[in-house]
Amino acid sequence: MGPGNRPLDLDWLEDFLALAESGNFSRAAQARHIAQPAFSRHIKSLEEWAGVPLFDRSAHPAVLTPAGQRFKPLLEDLLGRLESARSLARAAHDEAAAGLRFAATHLLSLAFFPSWFSRVEQTLGPRTVQMHSNNLEACEDLMLQRSVQFLLCYGHPEVPGRLEASGHPMNPIGEETLLPVAAARPDGTPAFRLGEPTPAQELLPILAYHASSGLGRMLQACLRPLLGGEVPHHTVFAAHHAVVLKAMALEGRGIAWLPRSLVAAELAGGELVVAGGEEWALAMQIRLYRQPMEMTESAEALWSLVRGNAATPTP
Repeated sequence: MGPGNRPLDLDWLEDFLALAESGNFSRAAQARHIAQPAFSRHIKSLEEWAGVPLFDRSAHPAVLTPAGQRFKPLLEDLLGRLESARSLARAAHDEAAAGLRFAATHLLSLAFFPSWFSRVEQTLGPRTVQMHSNNLEACEDLMLQRSVQFLLCYGHPEVPGRLEASGHPMNPIGEETLLPVAAARPDGTPAFRLGEPTPAQELLPILAYHASSGLGRMLQACLRPLLGGEVPHHTVFAAHHAVVLKAMALEGRGIAWLPRSLVAAELAGGELVVAGGEEWALAMQIRLYRQPMEMTESAEALWSLVRGNAATPTP
């Protein structure tokens, strides 16, 4: 209860954090999967409960008032403790049924997670697992909403993500390299090649990742500056999935940056060829993030194992 014995809905607190992160009512409402008018009413009700304005709506994007800034870390701590209490209570009731909850980006859920988790189970024993596979932005939302315990994704030291800002611990558990590849000509050379002169007004076709994907973020930050205006190019196709870009590259549609492990067979068979020098490759980490609050016994055991590097397979 709040001032004047007004009731408090815990959903309003989650809505507050969503708006504090995005600063945009429409995007925050979408992230919370509710209509914007209802979302706005929730924020207004929370401010009435608190007795003070929490957001400055005259700013674009909306920003926290001094009261909101003081409120936010206390609220995050409260929700974290509530989630921890709920998880521990569930674990005490039935640890085996609690299981492990992962979010993972599409390719890692298919190509990395199965063998890696088999290694984990060799030490911890069989575990029940719930897996949510999606693009990085959606997986980060699940972590920030505390719907999962762990996030498996690619990362790069120069490209901080949303979870770093929110204090989620991270441990690298593998390595991968993004290579620029293109279909092979009959003579074995790439159909398109970075760094070579091109005829006047000819643009290199690029097969790109959507900006909401983790690989798209890293390429945009680390490699796109190399293209600049010196390498005439245009994006002819974009997708979330590396597997889709691989299929388009095999069809000769352009250059795609793909994980080495995904194209190893095609490179060995000569169907795809590396389309640039070493400066165009991007070394990445395979990362595991965890929730910052105390988790169930099974989840904490997995994290201790990962921190000791005893369960890290070679990708």
